[in-house]
Amino acid sequence: MQARMPNPAIIHNDAMKALFALHKSTQGKGISDHLLHLIDLRVSQINGCSFCVDMHARECRQAGESDERLFAVAVWREAPWFTDAERAALELAEAVTRIADRGDAVSDEVWARACAHYDEAALASLLIAIANINVWNRLNVATRQPAGQRVG
Repeated sequence: MQARMPNPAIIHNDAMKALFALHKSTQGKGISDHLLHLIDLRVSQINGCSFCVDMHARECRQAGESDERLFAVAVWREAPWFTDAERAALELAEAVTRIADRGDAVSDEVWARACAHYDEAALASLLIAIANINVWNRLNVATRQPAGQRVG
């Protein structure tokens, strides 16, 4: 596969800086980097972004993620290797990513499960992280960025 054009954030470097700053704003605010990597991977799987699936799977592995969890993140509901807090975050990530798939995009039940594990600051970090990876996925998918390359 060949990209249609460079990633738009490379063309507009101020966008690249903003997206990196947005990512950095989520770190150290009640959500582990480990979980942020898993969220990036899961959202990228949903959005069909091969570039980001490749990159975030590698980041998970470098952060010490086990093969069992890495291979099972797409089926986290059926896999025994995720904590209740991780499940709540992954469920929220899926709901926010798939907002057009149902009338009540992020149901009260999904929200309540997330609130049971995360305070307001951590929820804000989760939502910003989910939104940010969705932006990256959309830029990469639209321009057909191939897996295995690096941005920035």
